Amino acid sequence: MIPEGASYYLSWRLDVEANNVRAWRTVPSQCLRYVEAYMRGGQYDRDLDLIVDQVLSYINEIDPSNDGMDAWILDVDDTCISNLLYYREKRYGCDPFDPAGFKAWALKGGCQAIPAVLGLFNNLVQNGFKVFLITGRDQETLGQVTSDNLHDQGFIGYERLILKTAGFKGQSALAYKSEIRRRLEKEGYRIWGNVGDQWSDLQGECLGNRTFKLPNLMYFVP
Repeated sequence: MIPEGASYYLSWRLDVEANNVRAWRTVPSQCLRYVEAYMRGGQYDRDLDLIVDQVLSYINEIDPSNDGMDAWILDVDDTCISNLLYYREKRYGCDPFDPAGFKAWALKGGCQAIPAVLGLFNNLVQNGFKVFLITGRDQETLGQVTSDNLHDQGFIGYERLILKTAGFKGQSALAYKSEIRRRLEKEGYRIWGNVGDQWSDLQGECLGNRTFKLPNLMYFVP
């Protein structure tokens, strides 16, 4: 028998990852200990490993051209680098999002690489794909520290790190990232794959040939 609390958590987790629950602001308090166990107990890492295995299998099916226009898109926060240590202090998403607190955390440049995704990134670069890292972080205040953080964690050799500029202020992540992808396609890039932890990374326009959703039970970005 599944304990009652765990049963609710499992149903909530399924609906979150299936995008049936949308625009949620906090993790339900009754899910706290289960989300903590998931994120820190090994299952999150095993899920990431399995997803990346699927991405690698797909990559093996691609025959890249020699024109340098074969592209992949990766999100940054909780795709390439992890904010788990920050969210541990926010009760794994049970506390409301704190923009000032997150900015202060990001300015420290201490996010750790997500190992499975770093391995995927290196595979893409070694196979000649142009990798674009697209993030909703603010370019003016977080551009340099984000670039340095990624470099320190081994993300070296990407084509471009794209951060949110003033011209996109007030736009949703979905609208902003759709426009960036549209511009890349207009430049002539063929987007073979798109990897992110938020549905807003993977919806909208110019998504690419395939999308891959990574798990994130700690927050939702519209």
